[in-house]
Amino acid sequence: MTLTKNDLELLSEKGISESKVNEQIETFKEGIPFVQLEKAVTVGDGILQFDAEQEKQLIERFDETQEGMTLLKFVPASGAASRMFRALFNFLDAYDPSEESLNDYFERTGDTDMKTFSEGLTDFPFYRIVQSRISGNASSKDEEVYLFVKEMMSEDALNYGFYPKGLLPFHNYGDHTATPFEEHLKEAAVYAKNDDTAKLHFTISEQHGKMFNQEFSNIKERVSAAVKASFDVSYSYQKPSTDTIAVDMKNEPFRNEDGSVLFRPGGHGALIENLNEQNADIVFIKNIDNVTVPRFANTVVDNKKVLAGVLLKVQKKAFEYAELLNKGDLNSNQLEEIKSFVQDELNARFSEKLTSYSIEQQIDVLRDKVNRPIRICGMVKNEGEPGGGPFWINDRKGNISLQIIESAQIDMDDPEQANILKNATHFNPVDLVCGIKNYRGEKYDLMKFVDAKQGFITGKTKEGRDLKALELPGLWNGAMAYWNTIFVEVPLQTFSPVKTVNDLLKPAHQVQ
Repeated sequence: MTLTKNDLELLSEKGISESKVNEQIETFKEGIPFVQLEKAVTVGDGILQFDAEQEKQLIERFDETQEGMTLLKFVPASGAASRMFRALFNFLDAYDPSEESLNDYFERTGDTDMKTFSEGLTDFPFYRIVQSRISGNASSKDEEVYLFVKEMMSEDALNYGFYPKGLLPFHNYGDHTATPFEEHLKEAAVYAKNDDTAKLHFTISEQHGKMFNQEFSNIKERVSAAVKASFDVSYSYQKPSTDTIAVDMKNEPFRNEDGSVLFRPGGHGALIENLNEQNADIVFIKNIDNVTVPRFANTVVDNKKVLAGVLLKVQKKAFEYAELLNKGDLNSNQLEEIKSFVQDELNARFSEKLTSYSIEQQIDVLRDKVNRPIRICGMVKNEGEPGGGPFWINDRKGNISLQIIESAQIDMDDPEQANILKNATHFNPVDLVCGIKNYRGEKYDLMKFVDAKQGFITGKTKEGRDLKALELPGLWNGAMAYWNTIFVEVPLQTFSPVKTVNDLLKPAHQVQ
């Protein structure tokens, strides 16, 4: 591939090396192989399930052990709300209240999303905000719905489609509406508090920085008084150096009309670099749109503490064994004990050749397996929600491991693979508690535990031309592929994301 002087200047500006671009071009040429599913993870075979007494003990372990630890809540929050409002944008393009009634429009188009939206209008958290701006302007109920949507979505009005999802009104408390940003603050104050300060880090789009700062300034006194905690809030942006080159259908760099090479954001997998810059003993990870109203809050908080309790319990053993392995003088009984722990509790698998290795070689293998970041991942029973799921996979070297896999990574033309996916019992709600330090208290370099071959190649168009785009391995997928992974079944009530605007009508988002 030949790069021009302007190309090299662009690479320098983004902080991307020429070798990195060449690697990405090769990835396009070679393609990314499908993941080989071994079997779905189930309760008793990769997913832990606890009864009420066990949960109580795990919560107590966290409450008693976390004293003196640094806790952090890490919230990916860069997503804009445009996809959430897709049905509303389509409605504005397709409906004219002067030409037809709403009922005729619904019959003509079969637009069930807008029918649900119009019928639930008064239950949306932003109803009073929007209504106060259009009051008296409509001559009919149908026109009111149209003007309501127009006021929400127009660039010269509320422009909700431009907003980061984290700053939209999600919950109506009567005297104020709360954004997901605010709900994450309140939640963190219960389980991610160091002394009297809850520490949170949000990954956001640079263009939204001022908006988040303004929101925090507006609400922090009220929220601090309500939860009796102060907040240490920080932000970071997806790095330009994680952008990936786009190619045409011949795997040559895709060039814009001005001749410049097109780079695209690398997807949420790029955030492993942002996570790698954080320094805490326990990191809670949760998506920005997965919040709930107070009556479900105790379930959410208890669940987070259960996951953290599992982390602390397993980590204590892992640290003890890591220290033993570091000394290197182990007898065969100790080796067998550590092997059992690694296999039964850390869910790591060994090569069949392990028993033929010398004691020193076995210690090296165990040292490598134990000295890794640990993630405890909540998994919800599969009830038809979209999202990745937990699977045992067989990698290209014949190693079996626990992974969170997206459907796009699976060869759906392979009946056996498709059947494993179809029969999966659980899915990933993005509910993680992570230990990112070793037994000496030193932070791991998380970039060393990424499987670069678990990215995604997708088809896109720009300026009417086809292109191929490369997404980096997802944050909780390939970016954490070589972590020690433990899955725990969690209640469905802990998963209440807002993917479309009508999700705000669900009980999890209705205060009253």
